[in-house]
Amino acid sequence: MISVDPIAVGINIISFLILVWVLNLVLYRPIRQILKKRKEKISGLGQGIGDTLRSVEEKSLSHETGLREARVRGLKEKELLVKTAAEEEKSILAQIAAKNQEHLAEVSARISKDTTVVKAALLEEVDVFAEIICRKILGRTVS
Repeated sequence: MISVDPIAVGINIISFLILVWVLNLVLYRPIRQILKKRKEKISGLGQGIGDTLRSVEEKSLSHETGLREARVRGLKEKELLVKTAAEEEKSILAQIAAKNQEHLAEVSARISKDTTVVKAALLEEVDVFAEIICRKILGRTVS
């Protein structure tokens, strides 16, 4: 039969507890601290990645908003420029039309004046032309 010596059992329990305490002090605590630091570092990196992703998303939204605003502003400026150009074109065309009307009136007045002068000159020479034509047709002078 096996006999259990209470003193040997007590010494074994005490040596086991001392071994557990030494192992905890030398081995388990440093490993737990390393694991804890690693977990904190990974958690910090994860949080940093999350912050970076949020920052990138915010910047992307800001960029897209800026682009949309720039496009809207550009379209408004384009419409304003087109409108201004159309008004300027109308103004220039109106000026050209006015100048053309003035020029047409001047030319018409000059033609009318020249026509009157030529008509008066021709009326003065009608008798001379008639006499020349009669002379050629009749072959003699008409008095």
